[in-house]
Amino acid sequence: MSQLICHNLSVGYEGKKIISDLSFHVDAGDYLCIVGKNGSGKTTLMKTLLGLHKPMKGEVRAGEGLTLNTIGYLPQQTLVQRDFPASVREIVLSGFQGRCGLRPFYTKEEKKTAAQNLQRMGIRHLEKRCYRELSGGQQQRVLLARALCATQRMLLLDEPVSGLDPKVTADMYELIERLNREDGITVIMISHDIEAALKYATHILHIGDTLFFGTRRQFLDSKSGRLLVGGKGAAV
Repeated sequence: MSQLICHNLSVGYEGKKIISDLSFHVDAGDYLCIVGKNGSGKTTLMKTLLGLHKPMKGEVRAGEGLTLNTIGYLPQQTLVQRDFPASVREIVLSGFQGRCGLRPFYTKEEKKTAAQNLQRMGIRHLEKRCYRELSGGQQQRVLLARALCATQRMLLLDEPVSGLDPKVTADMYELIERLNREDGITVIMISHDIEAALKYATHILHIGDTLFFGTRRQFLDSKSGRLLVGGKGAAV
């Protein structure tokens, strides 16, 4: 059974439909990259998958015991969020808030898991630092550790390397790949980097004038894939 199923999905905002009649599924352990031109609806789709937007038509179903509060989400950062005056440890722990309900404290086990995720991201030494004092790459690792506190099953990442320099970008891609390959975490990632998408993804969802969903190899053999990889189409 798939972890996430979209059937005849149409999404948009303010009554404007951006994507129509989209169907795809994501199985446990998949690495799906969502590509397409700016304004094609990638972020709107991701927010719909998370339940932050209601579908205009169709449905999103979770399977294998997956629920919205067991999905880790790393959104695009705004300038205000980059300047957030909290400690690294506080931000990582906040990943558990979806499970806390009315409980006003974090459990011993949650604090232990947060420390482990800081260690996994290589930033345990930064846990007492103020988040806004960190570099862009360090901030993204903090947010990824926070997302991992919400899940051990599925990560949704919206442009996780945006604004990072090439070395930090490469490190972030390798970190995400290890989480997928070694820890078995399903990854759904929006990306403008078609080369990285084709290097790491098992599946591609292309959104544009035409919709495509399939394996990496099927994408390369498709018209959309040939245009993008050949440099004849619009940049992703």
